Amino acid sequence: MTNDFGEVLLWSFWFFIWIAALMVWFRCLWDLFSDRSLSGWAKAGWAILLIFVPWLGALIYLIARGRSMNERRQAAFEEAQADQKKYIQDVAGSSKSPTDEIASAKQLLDSGTITQDEYESIKTKALA
Repeated sequence: MTNDFGEVLLWSFWFFIWIAALMVWFRCLWDLFSDRSLSGWAKAGWAILLIFVPWLGALIYLIARGRSMNERRQAAFEEAQADQKKYIQDVAGSSKSPTDEIASAKQLLDSGTITQDEYESIKTKALA
């Protein structure tokens, strides 16, 4: 058990370094397996390096592929943002204006598909 404040501070420092190194290591692995441009053999080689020599492997990976890591992450972010924007536009664009809803309900009423009560219900919901 540690009793000295300096020892606690030193252990806290090393614990922080260890957690930071693990985060870097897992980020390198995540980037490696999400990269579509690498072949299977290249991924296997990087994986062997990252698994058997983790700290040195992560450092080499960051030096060799750090810039492309950022570019891939940015591209994935932009793709997700574009997909979200498209989804929102699809959902928001599919709603009709109250006039359109009443007009289509009137056509359904005239064709006999819905009753007068259903038409009034649709009209009330559209105007609400």
